[in-house]
Amino acid sequence: MSEQFPDEAPIMTPGALAQEDELDRSLRPQTLEDFIGQQVVCDQLAVSLEAAAARDEPLDHVLLAGPPGLGKTSLAQIIATELGVPFVQTAGPALERKGDIAALLTALEPGSVFFVDEIHRLSRALEETFYPAMEDRRLPITIGQGAGARVVTLELPSFTLIGATTRAGLLSTPLRDRFGIQYRLENYGPEELAAIVRRSAAILEVSLEDGGALAIASRSRGTPRVANRLLRRVRDWAEVRGTGTVTADAANSALELLEVDQLGCDRLDREILTVLCTTYAGRPVGLSTLAIAVGEESDTIEEVYEPYLVQCGLIGRTARGRMATVRAYEHLGLEPPRDSALF
Repeated sequence: MSEQFPDEAPIMTPGALAQEDELDRSLRPQTLEDFIGQQVVCDQLAVSLEAAAARDEPLDHVLLAGPPGLGKTSLAQIIATELGVPFVQTAGPALERKGDIAALLTALEPGSVFFVDEIHRLSRALEETFYPAMEDRRLPITIGQGAGARVVTLELPSFTLIGATTRAGLLSTPLRDRFGIQYRLENYGPEELAAIVRRSAAILEVSLEDGGALAIASRSRGTPRVANRLLRRVRDWAEVRGTGTVTADAANSALELLEVDQLGCDRLDREILTVLCTTYAGRPVGLSTLAIAVGEESDTIEEVYEPYLVQCGLIGRTARGRMATVRAYEHLGLEPPRDSALF
């Protein structure tokens, strides 16, 4: 991530990072009524929650899919809050052995929400561990090895598994099909993001004008997490170099300093585009080659930067590699090469 975003830069002290994390938590909506955007998902979820509460049953298992920063964790916490049950959180990479899952599941209180972020990063063997737990609330555990090994089945309390993933296609079909409720979260529109910025500004006690909210929203990549991050950085600029109020002019000046352009592209986004447009003159470029050229990990480019650049129509993915589009040249103020087949 670009060093221009202090909340993600490695130079931050542990105390500063803890303060940023606390701010992030304070900005999360606590109820469905507070949750802005994803209206269809919220309406459907409200019906399911009310039905589960009326039957005094745990909510069916839920799969939340979509790009990072759209509110999957917030929705999982809201589900637990609306049901009035404990919320237990972990992440796919943290679950390395079947014993890790067994320890967490057997410690759940009845009705708990068990949230697994990045669930697509579970190994296939660990995915299979969830099958009987999700269907029958039972967990077979093998004790011992060789001829003396025996299987002990542990009874589990009722619970709701909520899985969050940015790459639903990496989940095996058997696991995905065991989620009775599946939602796909989409990017937010500028008006929704502006409403989120106004709500966050009120919580942070930031003086904010509508023009400032819209300026931040328009450069937030359709993502509430980015909008909240930019709001905090714009607030800093307004307090140090402005009047303390986040106006449209203050927001634009702060975002220019942060190297976030009108499309929401930051410095690394533009480096990726520049490599495609100038170094390779519109020719296809492999992901690993592109990663080396910009000095970033391939996974980061593929999962963090590339989706937004594709959505904006700035790059295209082909069988031979990534290619810049005509719009990418226009965005950088460059002349497209005449001898290259561009999108």
